Amino acid sequence: MRLVILGAPGAGKGTQATLLAEFYHCPHVSTGEIFRRAIAEGTELGREADRHISKGRLVPDDITIELVKQRIEEPDCEHGFILDGFPRTRSQAIMLDQMLEEKHLGLDRAILLELEEEEIYHRLANRRVCSNCGATYHLDSLPPKVPGICDVCGSSLIQRADDNVETIKERIVIYHELTAPVLSYYEEQGSLLVINGEGDIDEVHKRIVSNLETRSLRANDSC
Repeated sequence: MRLVILGAPGAGKGTQATLLAEFYHCPHVSTGEIFRRAIAEGTELGREADRHISKGRLVPDDITIELVKQRIEEPDCEHGFILDGFPRTRSQAIMLDQMLEEKHLGLDRAILLELEEEEIYHRLANRRVCSNCGATYHLDSLPPKVPGICDVCGSSLIQRADDNVETIKERIVIYHELTAPVLSYYEEQGSLLVINGEGDIDEVHKRIVSNLETRSLRANDSC
């Protein structure tokens, strides 16, 4: 299964990507993790990415695309991946398709997790992130076992600097500006699957899988 997860900040992309990766036995490929690894390894692309990230800027397309290309060419992605955080622009979506076409592969679905803005604010304001490994929690729906401590590595949890009301407003505006062309692209391809992102984590996960499996059966029936 080769999937892309799209959605506004706080829509649950990372959480659902992790669950889908477990369900379909393929890696969750996060651009955030790709950047962190490249920076930690001190590669040339990692250093270039860090120059932009450290100044709060988006990493340019050419750097992002090359890092994603390197990651999905690794052996664990041979039979699929769940891509989270990429593509963010129409040009990135086109480049992803070209990368896959070179390998005679295709994207199965681009999944959009839809949320009302009020719910986005609620989720982001109550989100906490591990200061070490990046694991994400929510004070209401996905709290850590020990308050303030990461279940995965035991490090302290923090509230991201961009999870405040004014920054959230700006992030939502930027998201709509950047993502609208991406959604249009996948609509044109007939691969966009829109999922209601409201509800608890397991409920949304089951909703996604049910829709994917139903469409897969229909596709097989038409062959």
